[in-house]
Amino acid sequence: MKNTPLKTLGFLFLGLCGGLSQSAFAEPSWQELLGGSELQTHWHTTGNWSLKDGVATLTPRSGESGWSRWSAYLWSKEQYGDFEIEFDYLVQEKGNSGFYFRVGDVNDPVKQGIEVQIYDSASWGPEKPLNDHDSGGIIPGKPPTKRAAKPAGGWNHFLILCKDNHLTVTLNGQVVNEVDLSQGALASRPQQGAIGFQDHGLPLSIRKVRIRQAP
Repeated sequence: MKNTPLKTLGFLFLGLCGGLSQSAFAEPSWQELLGGSELQTHWHTTGNWSLKDGVATLTPRSGESGWSRWSAYLWSKEQYGDFEIEFDYLVQEKGNSGFYFRVGDVNDPVKQGIEVQIYDSASWGPEKPLNDHDSGGIIPGKPPTKRAAKPAGGWNHFLILCKDNHLTVTLNGQVVNEVDLSQGALASRPQQGAIGFQDHGLPLSIRKVRIRQAP
């Protein structure tokens, strides 16, 4: 009977340690960014974006063209540094957009952020050399290793992991880019900032957008 209190304390200590160890190694939780019925919950934009049944759709207004209308992009209200994100996108023939991240200034995303290209790459024949404007390319200057995009009108799936200075881009289950962000032109880009989707004056749909802290 004299040993019972010590045993009890021992069990309590082991239980606490076990709880702490499980908590310490728990996977970061995902946050859905297109849940609910209002884009304004997680995003801001002056572009003609709408949200219905979990799908955010860009329908350019008459006269809207080009990619330099920064406020028309779909920008997150939150800032992100190290993260993992996945989403589906759909473009039409010759469709063009991009996923931006670590954007320090949403009024200057080309110089103050990094872009993962979204494009109708399947419309390009195999004879065309890969460049950073193929889907999965990193702008500036990092072409993907392969064309993995589906033809226009089909849903594509991106999984993008950005941790410290390492970026991995997976498109439709294939790793298409691995980049050291501490090298070259990317080295001067911010370490944290907004994420966003480009309004290139062309139709675009995105769905199943969720993000978490990089595991």
